[in-house]
Amino acid sequence: MDKRTFIKNISLLGTAPGIDHLDQWVKKYQHILPAKLASDEDFWEGVRKGYRLKPAYINLENGYYCIQPQETLENFIGHVREVNKQGAYYMRRTQMDDKRAMAEKLAALAGCSKEELIITRNTTESLNMVIGGIHWQAGDEAIMAEQDYGAMLDMFKQVAARFGVVNKILSIPNHPSSDEEIVNLYASAITTKTKLLMVCHMTNITGQILPVRKICDMAHSKGVKVLVDGAHAFAQFAYTIPELHCDYYGTSLHKWLSVPLGAGFLYVKKESIKDIWPLLGSGSDSKDDDIYRLNHTGTHPVHTDLAIANAIDYYLKIGVERKEARLRYLQHYWTDKVRNIPNVIVNTPVAVERSCAIANVGIKNIKPGDLAAILLKNYKIYTVAIDYANVHGCRITPNIYTTPKDLDVLVKALTELAAK
Repeated sequence: MDKRTFIKNISLLGTAPGIDHLDQWVKKYQHILPAKLASDEDFWEGVRKGYRLKPAYINLENGYYCIQPQETLENFIGHVREVNKQGAYYMRRTQMDDKRAMAEKLAALAGCSKEELIITRNTTESLNMVIGGIHWQAGDEAIMAEQDYGAMLDMFKQVAARFGVVNKILSIPNHPSSDEEIVNLYASAITTKTKLLMVCHMTNITGQILPVRKICDMAHSKGVKVLVDGAHAFAQFAYTIPELHCDYYGTSLHKWLSVPLGAGFLYVKKESIKDIWPLLGSGSDSKDDDIYRLNHTGTHPVHTDLAIANAIDYYLKIGVERKEARLRYLQHYWTDKVRNIPNVIVNTPVAVERSCAIANVGIKNIKPGDLAAILLKNYKIYTVAIDYANVHGCRITPNIYTTPKDLDVLVKALTELAAK
């Protein structure tokens, strides 16, 4: 299918009438630099109007799942209706062309080749496909951190039990003194038996951004491939996958790209595709270096895949740099106010380049679970408790529709609780 036909089909499958608010709104502010626009509440109030929010609480748990703006949601509903109307005709004759077109659009956003990226269901599927698909031998070693996501650590436990892989688990400091401290931590664990190193681009429990490129270059100099967990990084701040120098990269699109639930992607460097076993059988005619041999998962909700294009369009209208600047502004708006309050513990680095939207905060002598419960009951703030891997606090994750007034409630809550 050529691009013109694809664009026409997507228009037929999900145009939401009357949704042009954002286009006109952004044009009014396009002359303002992102750094200055980050604190322009008039602009972001206009963006907020494009969301339908639940008024019962302040949602500061966008790290799990970023809700869709109405523009994306209405387009998604259109896709559901159209796929349902076409039925098997769409599934047999059109879905694969559309899915590849969506993957190509994602690859362009990620800065990689369309031959290196496939759409998956989430980060867990993407990374587990690599962890479980490597040709392991007994005695091979894998390196990871205790701060990595639990589903990935569980998969490493499985390959250890199944193939005799030796897992070496590190602990990342919440407040590193430099990039070199992190790089050297991983380097010290590598031996001649190390086959794979996994690292988070952004640690999900604190929001710390790790020096991925430096870790990859170090690992490659020792003959070790690197798998990157990018669940919380993609579409939160600007980068391209090739500039990271990694071998594998997985992410979820229902987080910061705000795609409906059920979509992620896996990037595999071209020369490494042949080294991975597919999750499910892919057919005897598949070429070893064809990434689509890794993409057979059976019948799935194809309307979610179609909404990827709409989510990308929305993201680009907001602007990559505008979104990143706003998210960093919101995080520092509240963390800068509470870092020096006695009994408040911020578990996220203070340096601007080491974090973006996500941060983690605790109160001395209050358990994280209790803190989350108090925030919801007494202050109507919804968040999530983190209480492991040297991180004891609540993860606070605003989104672009969050206002400083919302965060003022959080600052008030933390100040009052710390005083007690």
